[in-house]
Amino acid sequence: MNSLLTTNGPIDAPQRVLVVCAHPDDVDFGAAGTIAALTQAGSTVAYCLVTSGEAGSDHLDIDLDELAALRQSEQRAAAHQVGVDDLSFLGHPDGQLIASMELRGEITEAIREFRPNLVITHSPDRFLGRIFASHPDHLATGEATICAVYPDSRNPRAFKELLDRGLLPHVVPELWLMAHPTPDLHIDVTDTLENKFAALRSHESQMGHNPGIENVVREWLGEEAEKAGFSAGRFAEAFKRVITV
Repeated sequence: MNSLLTTNGPIDAPQRVLVVCAHPDDVDFGAAGTIAALTQAGSTVAYCLVTSGEAGSDHLDIDLDELAALRQSEQRAAAHQVGVDDLSFLGHPDGQLIASMELRGEITEAIREFRPNLVITHSPDRFLGRIFASHPDHLATGEATICAVYPDSRNPRAFKELLDRGLLPHVVPELWLMAHPTPDLHIDVTDTLENKFAALRSHESQMGHNPGIENVVREWLGEEAEKAGFSAGRFAEAFKRVITV
């Protein structure tokens, strides 16, 4: 395995990474440069999408089922741009998520099946400096995922039906949270920036009517790199790093 460049020096790429997000395109806005760096470094990455994003394109005159299918297709295309082909969609209603026991159980199931070394998900804490990054579905997904990482996925007494199916407890040693108000891990994504933009362009239903979004994202990533102390001209994605062991 190769390493990733951070402001604290290089860190080893984990062998297996599970990304849990609320909607198609969430991972691409928040972490696609990092995902591309991980897969290029040798990590195996899978996505678990809690909804299919069917409430996210009010400018398109198509029904919910058609939009859900379109957005799933777009997410698969976007994932391919950063080296990911393993995707699952849980099918919860877009815009209605809560951190329920049902959702915790489904994410626990995904963790026990994939057995990742690292989980990347949303922050459950609001980022008031960029409020749209703290959509209620993001907050609920982040809370449910953290609960699934600790204690559910490692607890043999949690969701016994999973144990009965042979899905053994699994300890995820590390979490990276997107859009946290106080990030402490910045990944240099300069070399994978074009992969990130290719992934974002795959979400035509979301980006086609907003041609200036790439400039906005480029500005965000440049600001993150500058705040983190990278040299001029670099770009970075920011996370809150949580060690769970």
